[in-house]
Amino acid sequence: MTATDIALAAREGFASVEHMKRWTTLGMGTDQGKTGNVTGLALLAATLGRTPGETGTTTFRPPYVPVPFGLLAGPSRGPRYAPVRLTPMHDWHVATGAMFEDVAQWQRPRYYPRPGEDMERAVQRECIAARDAVALLDASTLGKIEVSGPDAGRFLDRIYVNRWHDLPVGRCRYGVMCRDDGMVFDDGVGTRLAEDRFFLTTTTGNAAAVLDWLEEWLQTEWPDLDVFCTSLTDEWANATLVGPKARDALARLAPGLVFDRTAFPFMTMREADVARIPARIFRVSFSGELSYEINVPAECGLPLWEELIEAGADHGITPYGTEAMHVMRAEKGFFMVGHETDGSVTPVDLGLSAILAGDSDFLGRRSLARSALARPDRKQLVGLLTEDPNAVIAEGAQLVAEPGSTTPVPMIGHVTSSYFAARLGHGIALALLENGRARHGETVWAAMPNPARRGFRHRSAGFIQATVCPPLFYDPQGRRRDG
Repeated sequence: MTATDIALAAREGFASVEHMKRWTTLGMGTDQGKTGNVTGLALLAATLGRTPGETGTTTFRPPYVPVPFGLLAGPSRGPRYAPVRLTPMHDWHVATGAMFEDVAQWQRPRYYPRPGEDMERAVQRECIAARDAVALLDASTLGKIEVSGPDAGRFLDRIYVNRWHDLPVGRCRYGVMCRDDGMVFDDGVGTRLAEDRFFLTTTTGNAAAVLDWLEEWLQTEWPDLDVFCTSLTDEWANATLVGPKARDALARLAPGLVFDRTAFPFMTMREADVARIPARIFRVSFSGELSYEINVPAECGLPLWEELIEAGADHGITPYGTEAMHVMRAEKGFFMVGHETDGSVTPVDLGLSAILAGDSDFLGRRSLARSALARPDRKQLVGLLTEDPNAVIAEGAQLVAEPGSTTPVPMIGHVTSSYFAARLGHGIALALLENGRARHGETVWAAMPNPARRGFRHRSAGFIQATVCPPLFYDPQGRRRDG
């Protein structure tokens, strides 16, 4: 609203403050003009040659006195600003000296330092333990949703980019969700518990958003489908046992479970008692190693964790946190929602064309057919190996084809995840690079205002040289996932 609008209202005969309010809509906010209309009333008075008192005011709406923001905040300040969610194993992590990070509203152990260790050394030790022996991750924060009903399979065919109605009972499947614009929204592993029941996992930060997404489509677009969605995130604890000795450690606690690779293959689920606790055990891996995601009722999470620590003691079992988890998933080229995706990345950009269901009208499929999403110069997921093995590129660093002295230097991509891979002894990174899959073997430079190296930092700005490669650095044949 402008001053000329007030003058025009007066010329049109809307001299009453209530008439001016309705003609211009000035003062129709939540306060009904108590604060937002004062300037307009003064302008109307000046236009009419009156004082503001003579012109009058509109009818205000309570509260008549402005409310301080501090009062609105109440006790929600400092540590109480946002709710904090803790896993059932949290007290154990605290007692063990874990360093935490906030993931959505959850407090997750980032790493477990021993005396004299900084984060880098602790993370390297945790990664080596998972690669060479056995390690344990608290993955209870993963979103968990049960989708049930006669039409559950048909519904998931529309939600995920791959087919789900034909998934056998007891089998797991990796899935990616797109928004209706074709961009990656979330990913996770789902398991068919029965003909009419699926158990889905989501990323930690998107658990509520995914449930809302499922309900929105069920309630507004496909009310004819007989499907129910139930959030189970807080109902189950997840202890993930990882490493070549994981099978030996778990066998001590689950004598009734058959661990033969044929009887319990990769991407399957079995129900059995673990340490006398009824559990669902999922043979899935986010590390590339032999891995068992053991889900038990939340109240049994801590007892299960303590039993696993004791069962793996002979193998030097090591708890590991989110930082080591990220290093290992990057070594395998597994993308992370929020790192490699930012709302402008499609499954094709991530190299997932093979899982797209060709005969399913999933959400986002028509958008993926747009010419703009098929351009060869789109940014695609690639790996980067630094020329200097000790160099670690900063996440978010811009990539250029050649370092020039003039500005602006054309940017051809950016780094999404970057770590020092302890098992490889090399700095690695994942990046989104223009026409990236056609650039394998080429050299790019990462612009670094203060390039980070393992153990120290360069004193001057510059570029880190790296070779473009497929986003898979470790165990490309995938042999280690079966132990």
